Amino acid sequence: MKEIDKKKIRSRTLAIRRAIDAMDFLSSGTLLSRTKVCGRSNCRCATDPEQRHGPYFEWSRRQDGRLVHKKLTEEQAALAARAIANRREVQRLLAQWETATFEEIMTLEEDGKRG
Repeated sequence: MKEIDKKKIRSRTLAIRRAIDAMDFLSSGTLLSRTKVCGRSNCRCATDPEQRHGPYFEWSRRQDGRLVHKKLTEEQAALAARAIANRREVQRLLAQWETATFEEIMTLEEDGKRG
């Protein structure tokens, strides 16, 4: 394989590593936004679904092998959403890194056959 191709692969993996390094929050889980009915018959939420209370945010994730749920504030929910999105992006980038690593390893085999 040409030296230019190896440099191209290296440049891709470097870009992937930089993208991962730039992320500040990372988490698994699911974030839910819910509205609720309070149960009082004279409350606005009892008759109008658009007037339900909330939104309330709940973050579900695995911790020490167990599923845990945590109620969050709106600000916390925004950070959790970013952390979950970042984790998905890291998984995508790791798959690309793995492919690039395979390609570079295979160039060693091709170079060895020529030598």
